Amino acid sequence: MYCQSWTLKDSQILLLLFFAPMIFFKFLSPFLFNVVGGITPILLSLFWFISPSFSAENIVLKAGFLNHKIPVKDLQTFVETQEISPSLQPYKFLLTSEFRQVLSQNFKIDHLIAERFLNDLLKSDDGQRVLKQLSQALPDSDYTQLEQTLRTLLKQTNNLNFINFLRVYPQETVTVDISRIAILGFKVNESFLHSRLINSQVKKGLKDDSPIDNLPTFDPTVSGEQNIFRENTVLYDRSRNRYIALDIYTAKKTRGPLVIMSHGFASDRRFLRYLAKHLTSYGITVVSVEHPGSDIHALIKTATGINSSQILPSEEFIDRPQDISFVLNQLTLLNEKNSKFKGKLNTKKVSMIGHSFGGYTALALGGASLDLKTLRSFCQDNSPLRRSPADWLQCAAGKLPYPQRNFKDNRIKQIIVFNPIIGELFGKNLSQIKVPTLMLSSSDDGITPTISHQLKPFQQLSTEKYIIMAMGGTHMSITDMNSMNSMMGQSTLVKEVMGKKAEPVRQLVRGVSLAFIQQLTPEKSRYKVFLKPNYIESLSQENFNFRLGTELPMTVKTWINVTNIKAPKADLWFLKSKLVPIQNIKHHFINARQILLQPQYSTEKLNDLFTGLLNHYDDQFNEWS
Repeated sequence: MYCQSWTLKDSQILLLLFFAPMIFFKFLSPFLFNVVGGITPILLSLFWFISPSFSAENIVLKAGFLNHKIPVKDLQTFVETQEISPSLQPYKFLLTSEFRQVLSQNFKIDHLIAERFLNDLLKSDDGQRVLKQLSQALPDSDYTQLEQTLRTLLKQTNNLNFINFLRVYPQETVTVDISRIAILGFKVNESFLHSRLINSQVKKGLKDDSPIDNLPTFDPTVSGEQNIFRENTVLYDRSRNRYIALDIYTAKKTRGPLVIMSHGFASDRRFLRYLAKHLTSYGITVVSVEHPGSDIHALIKTATGINSSQILPSEEFIDRPQDISFVLNQLTLLNEKNSKFKGKLNTKKVSMIGHSFGGYTALALGGASLDLKTLRSFCQDNSPLRRSPADWLQCAAGKLPYPQRNFKDNRIKQIIVFNPIIGELFGKNLSQIKVPTLMLSSSDDGITPTISHQLKPFQQLSTEKYIIMAMGGTHMSITDMNSMNSMMGQSTLVKEVMGKKAEPVRQLVRGVSLAFIQQLTPEKSRYKVFLKPNYIESLSQENFNFRLGTELPMTVKTWINVTNIKAPKADLWFLKSKLVPIQNIKHHFINARQILLQPQYSTEKLNDLFTGLLNHYDDQFNEWS
């Protein structure tokens, strides 16, 4: 079901029909990035290739008993010249410039990482499940052919695209089952699709039309008056043989809590440098921590011998919160004994800021127990293709040999999390957090989709809490232009709004972070007005709409309940059992009607496709009938 605010585009339907092999790489997207500043692949031209002994010359679209053959060269001609051949005429109404861009898009990867990851993946149960689903969508292909094609493709080019896939496919004809591809396509990163569907309801439900209260004479989004000093240092944790780099930002006159920052996966301590400077300009000391096992340098170091289990070692879910507690212990000593920092490091009152994987780190330190039993169940029960990139990362923790772990640090008095990876990491344990928590979620985040990683977890919080929705923002929008050396930020597979275009998001982050942190100071009443929904909305600009709430709207809660319902595996008799009461399902869908007014169904576009085919082959169809 698709709500009015999101319509399935023509190019997306054709993506499902023609682009099945790339679904595999879309599913691998968090691991096959082109990392700027680290591994720089040699970019090859679109059609450069070492010709294999066999290659696909035709694509056959299969819809029940209906088959339609399309020469590969006609597709290539369309990509290069926009010319639509007779074989493509039935699809003329769908052959938009947008779809042409999809076909011609290059997915840039580093083959050293990709080949090793693919080898490791295909040996796993998840890899076999993916191959099974792909072989059903490409019914004339078997596991061996698919493996051969993928391996050859990765060996011969750094650019993944549909034409190149066909050039190494070991048969002259590729048969595509339209219905299977459609089903498979909609499974890919399913939680992101659900999140996109809910955007209009979040935007509407959290809207506040009340007038803005009298604002103070100062603007919290503008830098303060104090000069900023930055010190770089490295701490050594002997017990874990772990070197931890820090950037310490101080001002001459220090006040308020100590702020600790934790970066996301494959990033570094400079990721939120602009925010650190902003807070310090108001006299707040900020320490940005670099986690050595999950920063960009760790990925680069292991690139030559990487496998899926090494991309994000499970131990990082333990080491990250321990990094912060160790750093706080060392900063306490510096605050007492080092003349340079004496009195500037208030480790008794800490505000923790985390982005993405750093969001997990902050919530763990805030008191939520890691629930590995629930996480393992989620990772085993869900199809690999359904997982978002953040789901793949969180499932790395499933190898830890514990049912639960707790890392609560009582020095943490407040939590700010931007686009956090949460999912099933804490199970139902987020209610254990007793400190005020502010969460930012971006509507177009393809890495940590908003429903599964922010909205559902937010409902569990029972403390003072705020959620900010950045409508139009993406996972990396909160970073500044000088901190783009992140694996996630350089993805060619996941849409990101960054740099100058995302400045409104960073303006929001500066203002709301300062206002929230000041709630731990005597000036909290002066800043409280900046934590009101009408003020947050006033920061909205042309391409971004901002919303703030302390509870989710009922329509949003209803949608989340609908997406939580699992399809029954038996007949209607099963629905009448105590396991899945039919009245509960009925209740959820009745409440969801206001969300789904005048829905745009994907079947409308599929129906257009079939109608076009039948009109073109009307005589043949009558004979078959």
